Amino acid sequence: MVEKNKVYEIQIIDLGHSGEGIGKVDGFTVFVEGGLPGDVIKVKTTVVKKNYATGKLLEMITPSNSRVEPTCAIAHKCGGCQIMHMDYQAQLDIKTSRVEETLKRIGKIDAKVLPTLGMDNPYWYRNKAQFPVGMTAGKAILGFYEKGSHNIVDTGYCHIQHPVNEKIVALMKDFIQKYKISVYDEKTKKGLIRHVVTKVGYQTGEVMVVVITNGKELPHQEQLIKLLKDNIEGLESIVQNINTQNTNVIFGRESITIYGRDHIVDYIGDLKFNISARSFFQVNPLQTKVLYEKALEYAQLKGEESVFDIYCGIGTISLFLAQKAKKVYGVEVVEAAIDDAKKNAEINGMTNTEFYVGEAEKVVPELYKQGIKADVVVVDPPRKGCDEAVLDTIVSMAPERIVYVSCNPATLARDLAYLNDRGYKAEEVQPVDMFPHTSHVETVVLMSRVEVNTMF
Repeated sequence: MVEKNKVYEIQIIDLGHSGEGIGKVDGFTVFVEGGLPGDVIKVKTTVVKKNYATGKLLEMITPSNSRVEPTCAIAHKCGGCQIMHMDYQAQLDIKTSRVEETLKRIGKIDAKVLPTLGMDNPYWYRNKAQFPVGMTAGKAILGFYEKGSHNIVDTGYCHIQHPVNEKIVALMKDFIQKYKISVYDEKTKKGLIRHVVTKVGYQTGEVMVVVITNGKELPHQEQLIKLLKDNIEGLESIVQNINTQNTNVIFGRESITIYGRDHIVDYIGDLKFNISARSFFQVNPLQTKVLYEKALEYAQLKGEESVFDIYCGIGTISLFLAQKAKKVYGVEVVEAAIDDAKKNAEINGMTNTEFYVGEAEKVVPELYKQGIKADVVVVDPPRKGCDEAVLDTIVSMAPERIVYVSCNPATLARDLAYLNDRGYKAEEVQPVDMFPHTSHVETVVLMSRVEVNTMF
């Protein structure tokens, strides 16, 4: 029996979904932050539950062959990169294994899982950063949350973010210090500046800075605008977003453009997108192109198909599909995202798209009732996966192919099993590494109706 506060020698055999090492003591599972498969370590147990324990790594006896020195000095503390201490090829291999294992264990899906598509240079890839703001010993700090907490790790430089953030963070600290601007305290619910969010167009170099405030007044606004204008190359937009709610949600509903445009522009492939303060845009544009091209390949469009893009966001996948489809119908619950999708279709000269706002589980069945059917369906749901009403409607439509884009292997496995029981077969699974040095993996899957399976 594993006991709390005892020291055990453990070999790490796997990684958990949050990047923690998994080992066994007499068959009992122990999770260890910082452990890698192949490590032999001494661990002190800190929590013991009925079915598992967590422990603290005390001593490295034999390191894993995949263990490397993290590029970032605060990787062990910051919650942004869970597996930067792992060789990059090993990261890709473990993500492939996780997708394969999860599909088999949860969905009983035995499909062909291809090796995870990685990056040539897995650094400086993020085009968006969200920095909580705090105060320590009278000094402003901006950074990322410590693993498993809301303590802010002061971050001067981040190896997975665009380098312009280093300048923006330094300038915001100077501004807060010089003008004695209060910062938000989660405990007291007082203070003005809550977060600073940055967005960068990787292809265009355009920069947006969003200051999220707990109130409408932003003191010394003109000085802030001048400070950023004078020092940030490519600055096209400064937005104040107002969030006075007692919530962990970063953005409030009201945004005020205080300098420049209300959006920046970027490209994925040849397609142009307007990105506003609150609109969702994939954070890794290079890998987004890889992901969407794979989705387009799986859709096998010949030019005569009607396509549903369910959970379409600002229309990124929709517009990729519209290049080769007869008609694309996009559905998304966020009204601002649908507004962006319509604008993005317009600026790209796409006239074969229609976008609908509302919950997918309500809109998709309603469109089907109106006689609108799809030859191909693409879904890119949030982490919770697809609503059952959406899956039922897709099955009723009987499209030839379903292309499922997922950020959560567990809900992907569940939904694939549901479709598998209703006449569809998972043909091929392609993991894509959208977030190097983290435990996350994106996956795109081709499902074909069993009786019309012609690709493989």
